[in-house]
Amino acid sequence: MKREHQEIGGDGGGLTGMVGGGKGKIKEEDDDGVDELLAALGYKVRSSDMADVALKMEQLEMAMGSNAGAAPDDSLIAHLASDTVHYNPSDLSTWLETMLSELNTPPPPLPQAPADRHLSYDLPPASAPAQAVSVQSSIFDTIAPAESSTITTVDFSAQPPPPARPVTGRVSYGPTETPSDLTGTRERKRMRSSSASSSSSRGGGVAGVGSVNTATTEASSISPAATGPPVVIVDSQEAGIRLVHALMACADAVQQDNMKAADALLKQISVLAASQGGAMRKVASYFAQALAGRIYRIHPQQDCSLDSAFSDILQMHFYETCPYLKFAHFTANQAILEAFAGRRRVHVIDFSMKQGMQWPALLQALALRPGGPPSFRLTGIGPPQPDNTDALQQVGLKLAQFAETIHIDFEYHGFVANSLADLEPFMLDPNRASGAVAGADEEPEAIAVNSIFDLHRLLASPGAIEKVLGTVRAMRPRIVTVVEQEANHNSGPFVDRFTEALHYYSTMFDSLEGGAGSGGGGGAVESGGGQQQDQLMSEVYLGRQICNVVACEGAERTERHETLTQWRSRMVRAGFEPAHLGSNAFKQASILLEFFAGGDGYRVEERDGCLTLGWHSRPLIATSAWRLADTAAR
Repeated sequence: MKREHQEIGGDGGGLTGMVGGGKGKIKEEDDDGVDELLAALGYKVRSSDMADVALKMEQLEMAMGSNAGAAPDDSLIAHLASDTVHYNPSDLSTWLETMLSELNTPPPPLPQAPADRHLSYDLPPASAPAQAVSVQSSIFDTIAPAESSTITTVDFSAQPPPPARPVTGRVSYGPTETPSDLTGTRERKRMRSSSASSSSSRGGGVAGVGSVNTATTEASSISPAATGPPVVIVDSQEAGIRLVHALMACADAVQQDNMKAADALLKQISVLAASQGGAMRKVASYFAQALAGRIYRIHPQQDCSLDSAFSDILQMHFYETCPYLKFAHFTANQAILEAFAGRRRVHVIDFSMKQGMQWPALLQALALRPGGPPSFRLTGIGPPQPDNTDALQQVGLKLAQFAETIHIDFEYHGFVANSLADLEPFMLDPNRASGAVAGADEEPEAIAVNSIFDLHRLLASPGAIEKVLGTVRAMRPRIVTVVEQEANHNSGPFVDRFTEALHYYSTMFDSLEGGAGSGGGGGAVESGGGQQQDQLMSEVYLGRQICNVVACEGAERTERHETLTQWRSRMVRAGFEPAHLGSNAFKQASILLEFFAGGDGYRVEERDGCLTLGWHSRPLIATSAWRLADTAAR
């Protein structure tokens, strides 16, 4: 049956508009005294009219049953079906009266569509008996997926609908049955949303998500059906609204420790997510998996070293798919390059060495510096490997070979640590460890400490972030570069964290969809299969973060992202002050984005001397630079 079209609000499509439109619609109906459970299924029925509507439903059922006992009238059935398409009511009571009157006075046969007319949905043969729509009193009962029946779509565009009641839905019929089948069985009406892909959001993520009445969503829960009654395909945007509301209601049930309601809502979420397309379907599926892990307490024990190695592989694909990591490396390198101006001996400490992809660009920039390159020492920190190989040394060897080709005096040290909190200042400075002192005519090293998506993991262990920042301060660095996600996933109750994560990751998935096919920035063009693999692995990379934010607690929840404002407070308390990133970094970062498909959707902004990269109006990552606040660094 036709469902009322929801007006889409916000500045973009996708989940943003759906949530904004859905909340306003439900609130308006509640204010008018409309029954909440029926309103969730698209029917406006006042509570005071419930008894009358139930009586009319029984009368309609008896009338249809009596007609079914007579010889089948294809024109009558077709007319009722056509009326169902075009006149699905917002006023259920009036519509029932219309159906009852039309059952008593069947209309003349409808003209058949020409055989040569090409329609998106063709009329069925006149000899094929159609199945009438049976409206039962349990219209807010469970809803079953359409996949459980064989679907034959029907289009009644051969008979133009009255202009006052435009078509906004389509009706699909299951297997045909004889009229006697309808007499002996009270079929349950089933509804599902169409599988049409929702448009990719250009406004960035979910906007206006709030608490949802759990009872409203539970009224639309999904359950399988044994037979194949008619399936009403609802507008995809409307299903998207229900999907987001169901996600929020499930999170609220989890927070209240109502796992029975959460389990029922989770089943509905899985079906609604399958009805969507594009970024909305993907992000909803990952959140559903995360909720399932929390509801059923599924926390697989994983080897930390193996998990870290797999995360590194996923991050490499993420690097190739979108500009976020490239932006992080570029802006951090620019701040380090400016801090090293005029220095002859430099030392970079990288808190997450991984594959060392950040440093060839910096080495090349130093090689081209007027007056010649400095001597360059690099200390790379990483976790132990699952196969006990010395991956850090392998990365260092490749960097040393590259440095030799551009004639830079290069020194490398790899340091394996389970946690950054295990580090001590003497471990990072070989001169201090050996007691060596620079000569009177020897310039001391200019030290830079670099952290890309590392510090937030320390927040899972009490006191760890303070210890690491104290270690950094003891090194007396000239510059400290920090890149973190611009989101707050580390404070407030569970529902608030869930809402913030839904905002953030829906925007991130929208940007992946918008930038699909870029194949990286400025590199060789990859094959279509390579690009698809990069995007798929990037989605897995983000999906793992979603599961950690939503499903885990305590020390297991390591994705504890905080905003730039929160990091500023932490850094200032640790004895640092902001080192403003120059306008040159802003301009060159903006140029970098031109190499990416969907580059018009990415936005670089300068905020209090820091740079952020986001998708449209939503910042997603932030780069900041810091120096010692008390005295000038060496």
